Amino acid sequence: MDPTRIGLFDLAERRLAWAEHRQALLAQNIANASLPGYQPRDVQPFARALQRTAAGAPARTQPGHLAGTAGAASPSDVALQPKARSPDGNAVALDEQLTKVADTETTQSMVTAIYKKYLGLFSLAIGHGQ
Repeated sequence: MDPTRIGLFDLAERRLAWAEHRQALLAQNIANASLPGYQPRDVQPFARALQRTAAGAPARTQPGHLAGTAGAASPSDVALQPKARSPDGNAVALDEQLTKVADTETTQSMVTAIYKKYLGLFSLAIGHGQ
């Protein structure tokens, strides 16, 4: 185990990268809300992206141990299935996109707050806290 790589911080980093990618796609969807025929896109849910990534390759210290089966993957874009379409073929629903933007911002704030809290706890544990 590498003591310089803490699993919680790696997870937070991946979650923030996922949220950043999602915000970029949602901004693109909103920017193209008046483009005829535009199809909105989103990323796979983070839980699904997390299932496809391996946190680390465990060492097989015994012959009876099973090998892991998870493979690494990055968040992939998916086309959303539109509920309704405007007469020009555009499928962007601004209210849905703005709700997703707010949800993603909340996720970013939560992950950042947890990250800061753990940094504070580590700082306290090594004697640099108050």
